[in-house]
Amino acid sequence: MSDHFVWNERLGIYLPSLAMAWEQYDHCVQTAIIERWELIRGSIPERIIELERFINRKQTELNDEENFERSCLLTYEIAEYASRINELHIWYRMNQELESRRHS
Repeated sequence: MSDHFVWNERLGIYLPSLAMAWEQYDHCVQTAIIERWELIRGSIPERIIELERFINRKQTELNDEENFERSCLLTYEIAEYASRINELHIWYRMNQELESRRHS
Protein backbone atom coordinates (compact mmCIF):
# COMPACT_ATOMS: atom_id res chain seq x y z
CA MET A 1 0.00 0.00 0.00
CA SER A 2 2.94 2.34 0.50
CA ASP A 3 3.35 2.30 -3.28
CA HIS A 4 0.20 4.39 -3.55
CA PHE A 5 1.22 7.16 -1.14
CA VAL A 6 4.24 9.42 -0.79
CA TRP A 7 5.33 11.56 2.14
CA ASN A 8 4.89 15.30 1.55
CA GLU A 9 7.33 17.12 3.79
CA ARG A 10 5.73 20.52 3.20
CA LEU A 11 2.29 19.39 4.35
CA GLY A 12 3.43 16.79 6.86
CA ILE A 13 1.15 14.03 5.55
CA TYR A 14 1.18 11.19 3.02
CA LEU A 15 -0.49 12.03 -0.29
CA PRO A 16 -1.91 9.69 -2.93
CA SER A 17 0.48 8.87 -5.73
CA LEU A 18 -1.23 6.62 -8.23
CA ALA A 19 0.80 5.08 -11.03
CA MET A 20 -2.27 4.20 -13.09
CA ALA A 21 -5.68 5.67 -13.78
CA TRP A 22 -8.09 4.97 -10.93
CA GLU A 23 -10.25 2.70 -13.11
CA GLN A 24 -7.27 0.44 -13.83
CA TYR A 25 -6.99 -0.66 -10.20
CA ASP A 26 -9.08 -3.62 -9.19
CA HIS A 27 -11.84 -3.09 -6.67
CA CYS A 28 -9.86 -4.54 -3.73
CA VAL A 29 -6.93 -2.20 -4.35
CA GLN A 30 -9.27 0.78 -4.77
CA THR A 31 -10.90 -0.07 -1.44
CA ALA A 32 -7.53 -0.40 0.29
CA ILE A 33 -6.38 2.94 -1.11
CA ILE A 34 -9.57 4.65 0.02
CA GLU A 35 -9.31 3.12 3.50
CA ARG A 36 -5.69 4.29 3.86
CA TRP A 37 -6.64 7.74 2.57
CA GLU A 38 -9.43 7.96 5.12
CA LEU A 39 -6.91 7.37 7.92
CA ILE A 40 -4.60 10.02 6.52
CA ARG A 41 -7.47 12.39 5.85
CA GLY A 42 -8.59 12.02 9.45
CA SER A 43 -5.25 13.44 10.61
CA ILE A 44 -5.56 16.60 8.49
CA PRO A 45 -7.62 18.68 10.97
CA GLU A 46 -4.99 18.12 13.69
CA ARG A 47 -2.24 19.07 11.26
CA ILE A 48 -4.13 22.28 10.43
CA ILE A 49 -4.42 23.09 14.14
CA GLU A 50 -0.64 22.64 14.52
CA LEU A 51 0.00 25.06 11.67
CA GLU A 52 -2.51 27.57 13.06
CA ARG A 53 -0.65 27.53 16.38
CA PHE A 54 2.58 28.25 14.55
CA ILE A 55 0.94 31.16 12.71
CA ASN A 56 -0.44 32.55 15.98
CA ARG A 57 3.04 32.48 17.56
CA LYS A 58 4.53 34.21 14.52
CA GLN A 59 1.78 36.85 14.54
CA THR A 60 2.51 37.57 18.20
CA GLU A 61 6.19 37.97 17.33
CA LEU A 62 5.27 40.20 14.40
CA ASN A 63 3.15 42.48 16.61
CA ASP A 64 6.19 43.16 18.80
CA GLU A 65 8.82 43.28 16.06
CA GLU A 66 10.45 46.62 15.26
CA ASN A 67 13.09 45.38 12.82
CA PHE A 68 11.75 45.72 9.27
CA GLU A 69 13.74 42.81 7.83
CA ARG A 70 12.63 40.52 10.64
CA SER A 71 9.01 41.70 10.11
CA CYS A 72 9.27 40.76 6.44
CA LEU A 73 10.61 37.31 7.33
CA LEU A 74 7.81 36.74 9.85
CA THR A 75 5.21 37.85 7.29
CA TYR A 76 6.70 35.44 4.75
CA GLU A 77 6.60 32.57 7.26
CA ILE A 78 2.97 33.33 8.14
CA ALA A 79 2.00 33.38 4.45
CA GLU A 80 3.84 30.11 3.82
CA TYR A 81 2.05 28.30 6.64
CA ALA A 82 -1.31 29.80 5.62
CA SER A 83 -0.66 28.40 2.13
CA ARG A 84 -0.05 24.97 3.65
CA ILE A 85 -3.33 25.18 5.55
CA ASN A 86 -5.15 26.08 2.34
CA GLU A 87 -3.60 23.12 0.55
CA LEU A 88 -4.52 20.79 3.43
CA HIS A 89 -8.12 21.97 3.18
CA ILE A 90 -8.09 21.06 -0.51
CA TRP A 91 -6.72 17.59 0.24
CA TYR A 92 -9.26 17.16 3.03
CA ARG A 93 -12.07 17.76 0.54
CA MET A 94 -10.50 15.20 -1.80
CA ASN A 95 -12.52 12.54 0.03
CA GLN A 96 -15.67 13.64 -1.74
CA GLU A 97 -14.14 12.79 -5.11
CA LEU A 98 -12.84 9.43 -3.93
CA GLU A 99 -16.16 8.54 -2.32
CA SER A 100 -18.05 9.29 -5.53
CA ARG A 101 -15.64 7.02 -7.42
CA ARG A 102 -16.05 4.33 -4.79
CA HIS A 103 -19.82 4.20 -5.28
CA SER A 104 -19.70 4.30 -9.08
